[in-house]
Amino acid sequence: MATKYNNYFGLCGFGKPNDFWHGGKATLREGGLEFRRYATAEDSFLDYARLIRNCYPQAAALSEYPEAFAREIAYSRYISETNGDNRESYRQAIVCLCSSIELELIQLGFTV
Repeated sequence: MATKYNNYFGLCGFGKPNDFWHGGKATLREGGLEFRRYATAEDSFLDYARLIRNCYPQAAALSEYPEAFAREIAYSRYISETNGDNRESYRQAIVCLCSSIELELIQLGFTV
């Protein structure tokens, strides 16, 4: 979905269009689920940030603490286990990704 539809966060095609998502959808053959289709990768990131800030303020408040953020978002209504999502796997993936990004930033000379 990321390369074909610029959907980097697997956001479903529900809800009203906004400044970053103009209503385009892509239907996956497996299960017939609809996902958002974005014009650019930047729109996907900004829409995700908008969603987290507006709908999951507790998670947004923890965004500087990867472990706490991951737990908050993974065990919120953001994850739908009815679609086959696994909350603990999702939480672990976020923590692992944050650790990898932090190591890359350190190697590039950034202070984290």
